[in-house]
Amino acid sequence: MNNTPLLLILLIVSIPLKNCCWGAERPPNLVLIIVDDLGYGDVSYQGAPDLETPHLDQLAAEGIVFTQMRANCTVCSPTRAAIMTARYADRSGVPGVIRTQPENSWGYLSPNLSTLADRLGDAGYHSAAIGKWHLGLRSPNTPLDRGFDFFHGFLGDMMDDYYTHLRGGINFMRLGRETIQPQGHATELFTDWAIDYVADRTALSDGDAESHQPFFLYLAYNAPHFPIQPPDEWLKKTQLAHPGMELKRAKNIALVEHLDHNIGRFLRRLDELGLREKTVVAFTSDNGGSLPHAQRNLPWRDGKQSHYDGGLRVPMIVRSTDPSLAGTESDYIGLNFDLHATFVELAGAKPDPEADAVSLVPILQGKMMPKQTRELYFVRREGGNRYVGGAYHALIRGDWKLLRNDPYSPLQLYNLNDDPYETTDLIDQRPRVAKELKQSLRKHLQRGGRVPWQSPAE
Repeated sequence: MNNTPLLLILLIVSIPLKNCCWGAERPPNLVLIIVDDLGYGDVSYQGAPDLETPHLDQLAAEGIVFTQMRANCTVCSPTRAAIMTARYADRSGVPGVIRTQPENSWGYLSPNLSTLADRLGDAGYHSAAIGKWHLGLRSPNTPLDRGFDFFHGFLGDMMDDYYTHLRGGINFMRLGRETIQPQGHATELFTDWAIDYVADRTALSDGDAESHQPFFLYLAYNAPHFPIQPPDEWLKKTQLAHPGMELKRAKNIALVEHLDHNIGRFLRRLDELGLREKTVVAFTSDNGGSLPHAQRNLPWRDGKQSHYDGGLRVPMIVRSTDPSLAGTESDYIGLNFDLHATFVELAGAKPDPEADAVSLVPILQGKMMPKQTRELYFVRREGGNRYVGGAYHALIRGDWKLLRNDPYSPLQLYNLNDDPYETTDLIDQRPRVAKELKQSLRKHLQRGGRVPWQSPAE
């Protein structure tokens, strides 16, 4: 018997579904909005007393609010690397901030790892990165090298000015691989580009819904990262609403409210395009707010760069396609790279068998998460005279949290159930607990130590 027809069928079925016709079973579009340095206490749906974020409040009312989520790191690049790879930051090759100066750069996204865009692309998605990248300035670590089909945004770590978009006098704005010089406030530009992208993807499906390719949009804003630079009219509006307020705080409020307005513009366009019921939208921040820049993380202790919860607790919302879950809350204790595992499962994509992230799909189905013992691990490597290239770490297991906030200070131990605001160090009173967490921490350091975090010599 000739088996050639059967072999051909098997080969055709095994081809990646990049251009698959999904039909009635088409999985949802996926949108991840990540903002920069937005503190847990700087959104009004979580009780901010002096600012209003009506569009995020509405997203929270339409979705699931995660009340006990933390970022993967206290600073930008490591959290973004963890979200992209579903692995802890040092296992991604990014234990610290990737910067424009090699001598002060503390991460190199591992070229051996598949990204979220890679996995979703293999499952048939069209993937776009719009806004801040911060995971590499050149090949092989630009968005188009790491699985994205489309990139319109900023490669660097931060902008020195929201209008010139330069970093150290260098232009890192790109459309694909082309350097561009757009005019306008970065928050507004990123929103415009995201709106254009979803409109273009929707237009491609007009009259041919059966073959419409689902999309994944990674929309990463620079705001409200310093420089705290809202448009003048937004600052004036804030000062009128809060006469006598300290300028630093007024500028931060204006920048956050301007960001909220633009997120609202994007979400409204999704609705106008008929995508509400076809799209899962997630929102989070890469780390806590910066206290020197008048950002707020209350009620948690400290802020950005710190392993106290003010540096780690972040807002997080997921609006699923199930309207019955609107306005609900989840107290699941996880990390925001769990969104990677969630999106992979929603897409029917192949997960990383060595992933550290956990899918939140049960919560999006109105169910309880499986009971499991889970540790949450945090790392940050940094330079300068305070850190000298060293790393510092934290570990949460159950009620207990072991941490330090620079590479050289003694470890501290807190019981988060009895002392959620981390006021009383119990390292001397609970030596057995401290020993157990130290043993676990050593294992995490060994795993992370197997992955290079500096780029090869050029």
